[in-house]
Amino acid sequence: MELICPAGTPASLEAAVTAGADAVYCGFRDETNARNFPGLNFSREELRKGIAFAHRHGVKVLVAINTFARAGSFGLWQSAIDDAVAAGADALILADLATLDYAASRHPAQRLHVSVQAGAANPDAIRFYVESFGVRRVVLPRVLNVTEIAAIVPETGCETEVFVFGGLCVMEEGRCSLSSYATGQSPNMNGVCSPASHVAYAERGGRIVSTLGGFTINSFGKDEPAGYPTLCKGRFAVPTGSGYIFEEPVSLDAAVMLPALSKAGVTALKIEGRQRGRAYIAQVVRHFREILAAFEQGREVRPAGLAAMAEGQASTAGAYRRGWR
Repeated sequence: MELICPAGTPASLEAAVTAGADAVYCGFRDETNARNFPGLNFSREELRKGIAFAHRHGVKVLVAINTFARAGSFGLWQSAIDDAVAAGADALILADLATLDYAASRHPAQRLHVSVQAGAANPDAIRFYVESFGVRRVVLPRVLNVTEIAAIVPETGCETEVFVFGGLCVMEEGRCSLSSYATGQSPNMNGVCSPASHVAYAERGGRIVSTLGGFTINSFGKDEPAGYPTLCKGRFAVPTGSGYIFEEPVSLDAAVMLPALSKAGVTALKIEGRQRGRAYIAQVVRHFREILAAFEQGREVRPAGLAAMAEGQASTAGAYRRGWR
């Protein structure tokens, strides 16, 4: 199974390549990708140089152009596709039907992957992308368990990629109405959840209060770590009590699921985290490279041992073990 690693900056790309990635995914510095945060992503020249560096080390580069194009502004997404192909991208990660159609017709030789943002979670949906646009791989949503993944693989004739470490979202793969209502910007349309321009911190009564778009999201004590204010991971008071109502701060860690995912026919394992720094990227990639090596050599697969790198210093196997499904 390939190890697919995030790169939010050129430095992170080099760190991922050096740490043992089989492929790196990244995006342009605009709203065409779903991690459109200030200080992240690549200019056209940086992408060209990054791809050249990765290729010299035998590593592929996948370019995420995975937001949904705004009406009347499709040219921005067309340019992103054209420029990524010209830079030598090994694959494009797309979600919008219009971008898939444009890429397939304009660049028929280009390898295409379906982004997790598309929410393709069943054989019929995946076959549609394969038959309509010649898609070679689908990134499966994080709502599927291993049994469901194993049932999908033989029915589609398409490679599958699944997340094994990093952030989770209670919404359907970033289709966040909460963020849109609070800030007017959504991950799927503008490429950003809880944009930094709408985030503020203030001290009230000896506590740090975080707000998003003017809404209070959380309150932290003097010695309590203050997390980034996303609505889904805020603490709120409701009639039944108070606390993390939607989702607790926690990271996915599916390292121990590697044997089951391999048996299910998974092609590639994806680490989330393009907004993370290069030190984080290097450590997580290195750990998973070692875990994959142990699995391939028939040795015991142990947890990643990355609690310190996990959100809230806590981890979960996510939906992979959800028996109720």
